[in-house]
Amino acid sequence: MSTNFTAGPVRVRVPATSANLGPGFDALGLALSLHDDLAAEVAPAGVRVTVTGQGAGELPDDDRHLVVRAMRAAFDALGGQPSGLRVDCVNRIPQARGLGSSSAAIVAGVLLARALVVDGERRLDEAAVLRLAAEIEGHPDNVAPCLLGGFTLAWSEPTGARAVSLPVADGVRPTVFVPAQRGLTATARAALPATVPHGDAALAAGRAALLVHALTADPALLLPATVDRLHQDYRAAGMPGTAALVSALRAAGVAAVVSGAGPTVLALTGVPEGFSPGRDWEIWRLPIDVSGARVARGRLGHAERDPVAAGRKS
Repeated sequence: MSTNFTAGPVRVRVPATSANLGPGFDALGLALSLHDDLAAEVAPAGVRVTVTGQGAGELPDDDRHLVVRAMRAAFDALGGQPSGLRVDCVNRIPQARGLGSSSAAIVAGVLLARALVVDGERRLDEAAVLRLAAEIEGHPDNVAPCLLGGFTLAWSEPTGARAVSLPVADGVRPTVFVPAQRGLTATARAALPATVPHGDAALAAGRAALLVHALTADPALLLPATVDRLHQDYRAAGMPGTAALVSALRAAGVAAVVSGAGPTVLALTGVPEGFSPGRDWEIWRLPIDVSGARVARGRLGHAERDPVAAGRKS
């Protein structure tokens, strides 16, 4: 099929995400109100990427950039590649911290490409966007909340990834503890065993089910609902500071977990006054993002270009 491209730029806002949420390994995720803003347009030739904020001076500025790679995959699915691209990224989601920066880049790239194609939404509907983003990322637990917003349950079928978004109960108050050091998902996954004891798997199944109820109906149950034996203990040796902070918060009655593959820590309930994680951590209170990724026409505005404008930190 032939592909016609729209005139002028398009833009997208994508939220940070936290996956796993304890026992919901590779399945559960939460969208958080810390956002990257991106804009793209078709150019006569070549690829140029500008990055402001997180990753500036580190991320590639050409076809190697993850946003462009995702755009290329989407253009292939939409029927053809443009002559060239100009991409503008204002990043606020920390890189390699367990807050879904790669998933945000992938979802943004797929949606930007779709918006640049005439009748792109007809050719690539939301279900197809999710499938393609999960295929690029390798699993759907972060791309689902990034795309859909709120609390999501994601799973894979032979035809690809699927997900649903559920409303979150009042009383869930996410706080993230973000360290300076980075982590790599590949390294964290390499620490996981090929099998786990049947008792641990059974516990995880029960607590993941309880977690859905706790997040959507009864936050008072979040502490027992976030008990995990599938991944966090196996990764603790590679992130001792993260493991220690999770333990300290849980001992104080806080439903704390490793955010994604870490090293960020996510607390789902209020942190006691006076609790200090130490000087190596920033504390950000981030409301749940209920909207997910949002696409519009035009260039980034002044506020969108501010690398600290989107997302509340404290």
